[in-house]
Amino acid sequence: MIKPSKLDDYKEIIIEKINMCCTAKAILKFIEKKGYKGKYSILRDFIKKYKDEEIKKATMRFETNPGLQAQVDWKEELTMASRSGELFEINIFLILLGYSRIKYMELTLDRTQDTLMQCMINSFVYFGGVPKEILFDNMKTVIDKSKTIYQDAVVNETFYEFSKDMGFEVRACRVFRPQTKGKVEACAKLTSRLAPYNKEFDTFDELIAIVKDVVFDINTEISTATHEKPIKLLEKEREYLHPLPKQSFIDNYFTKPIQRIVTKESMITYMNNKYSLDVKYIGKTVNLEVEGDKLLIIFNNKIIQTHTISNKKFNYKEEDLIRILKSDAMKHKTEDEIEEFAKIQLKIYDSI
Repeated sequence: MIKPSKLDDYKEIIIEKINMCCTAKAILKFIEKKGYKGKYSILRDFIKKYKDEEIKKATMRFETNPGLQAQVDWKEELTMASRSGELFEINIFLILLGYSRIKYMELTLDRTQDTLMQCMINSFVYFGGVPKEILFDNMKTVIDKSKTIYQDAVVNETFYEFSKDMGFEVRACRVFRPQTKGKVEACAKLTSRLAPYNKEFDTFDELIAIVKDVVFDINTEISTATHEKPIKLLEKEREYLHPLPKQSFIDNYFTKPIQRIVTKESMITYMNNKYSLDVKYIGKTVNLEVEGDKLLIIFNNKIIQTHTISNKKFNYKEEDLIRILKSDAMKHKTEDEIEEFAKIQLKIYDSI
């Protein structure tokens, strides 16, 4: 015969307060006012057991149903240093399919809604389909009002329309489900795997390539959760994913320009080649747009420089090079000397 517990009359209230994210101490004080005479340790053990069971149920559902669910997360404000010591503050978009543990990761300079949607489209192409539902950590770009025990989350209208176009249901995290084991491990593994590349790259494009290589490595290694390679399990999971949306829907969301941070050399990198602009934009984030063979560099919705796309490693405009030399290497020289030196350097660059 099961011995009655002093908690029996209060379990319904306790569970309600747990789901409201109340602490064990706060719940104790609350139920004491309602007549609870038991020990704090009994309450604490009950709360731990309840949470463990809820986590187990959520994780089992997440892990055992192919094609059912994915989770999205950001690794925010990660700083990487180039060989020259230049610091790049980046974000990593991460989406993880629950069954196969396949990950798609993408380096970004911001976490705007446009960036989020474009990264998700890229991930669907990478996976070869769309999961039934995607779980989010109450991101402001997705959720207008967080989920509680009393009400469902309110999904942002723009993102809701996006989800309908793409064919997935938005799921907002509540208690016990903001981070299942796989996602946490993926973020931790990503950070540790990128660390050795500090001061081992020169350009933003090289850093993008490094992230892609790390993703490939992780997806082709044996997962500790499934004891299989994620890329292998993806073959089975693809059978349960929804087909990719029509290309017309996809095209509507590929409107965000490429972004770059202007280096301290007053250059940006595009397709592994460098292009100059005015020194006053050093450290700023600019947008790149391609029109035919022209590369447009845009800041605050204004075109600040235009280059012809080339295979040359260094692409300088004469006026930019003169300003760069004036600001640093030749600031002690006369204007005529700087201009003459710039002309010589441009000829050298053209011949390389």
